[in-house]
Amino acid sequence: MISKRGYYPWLLVALLCLVGALNYLDRMTITTMRTSIIEVIPMTDAEFGLLTSVFLWVYGFASPFAGYLADRFNRSKVIIGSLFFWSLVTWLTSLATSFEQLLAARALMGISEACYMPAAMALIMDWHTGKTRSTATGIHVAGVMVGQSLGFIGGWLAETHSWNHAFSIFGIVGIGYAVVLVFFLRDPKANTEEEAVDAALHASRTGPRGALKRLFGNPSFIIVMIIWGIAGAISWMVNGWLPTFYKERFALSQTEAGLYSTAYFFPAMLVGVIGGGVLADWWSKTNSKARMWLPAIGFLVAVPAVFVASYTMLLWATVVGFVVYALTRPFIDANMMPILGMIADKRYLATGYGFLNLCSCVIGGIGIYVAGALRDEQVNLTLIFQIAALSMVVCALLLFCLKPKMRPVNK
Repeated sequence: MISKRGYYPWLLVALLCLVGALNYLDRMTITTMRTSIIEVIPMTDAEFGLLTSVFLWVYGFASPFAGYLADRFNRSKVIIGSLFFWSLVTWLTSLATSFEQLLAARALMGISEACYMPAAMALIMDWHTGKTRSTATGIHVAGVMVGQSLGFIGGWLAETHSWNHAFSIFGIVGIGYAVVLVFFLRDPKANTEEEAVDAALHASRTGPRGALKRLFGNPSFIIVMIIWGIAGAISWMVNGWLPTFYKERFALSQTEAGLYSTAYFFPAMLVGVIGGGVLADWWSKTNSKARMWLPAIGFLVAVPAVFVASYTMLLWATVVGFVVYALTRPFIDANMMPILGMIADKRYLATGYGFLNLCSCVIGGIGIYVAGALRDEQVNLTLIFQIAALSMVVCALLLFCLKPKMRPVNK
């Protein structure tokens, strides 16, 4: 067992990066193998879309309960259990022979995966001090993004073998990794006076009603929920429609549009989420509001970039504009959990993050629907992207209104 605290917090981040990558790889891979699946299991496009929608809905509504579970019990065990069960569900998905079985498997995956993110983000907060929290969470989110980008592997395996081949492989890998983590993942022990106070607070948790009262009785938590929900809707509106925008705006092929919307965009997001964490940690040495102000500044920088990118007829200018957005928009992803630690009761960090996930899924789903409805009404994507840009102004203003509460009140 590794016991040296000096490097274990970073080893923890590395271990969780792989878990986060698997988390998003398992959930996203089905979207890349549509043709292969419907050739074996006939279904309409609406039914295929429902496979992802059901996952999103179940995941969102299960997140607050999953977060409370991570606050109530050992976070490491919750993470390992979540990885094991969603990997088992992933493997079971490969055995599905009907649409109903696939739908049930996606719902089960939503429940089991919901337990991971709140517990993982809270465990990173437990192990990292204020000096490194944003960097650590930023690196973890980068791992999640890598997993999301590797979803194409599922489509490739489906084309070269069969649609269920990828689910079988990813499920077995996840189960094996869960066994490995049993020997490496653990919750911290209190080594300092501050950590001892945190441990005492952790031990003094109340029931679910008390958790809800502590969280929703805090106006700052409500503001953070709104920010995270709007940020999720912005991401869905931009990321989801960017390939279509490139294709229609510049008369590109589907392959060319996909290249422009991912090859430049995704590396910039990786740099942005890690850089946003490093910058916030550095600035926080001299400014207690750095983790709130940096994402706000990032949103404000992204606003004109999106306006220019969506308005211009110059391909290179559009690419540059969306790269700037991809660099600065992820500042909030690296700093959201540290912000939550600054404004909410530390006893309920995972529960709080679970509610943030719920809000993001609900508002994000609304964002997807609204964008599609506007498209049906012949509203062009330029206006949709500009609506997203104006929404970032709202997020920035709300972030500037937040006030940190460095220590929770224990009542």
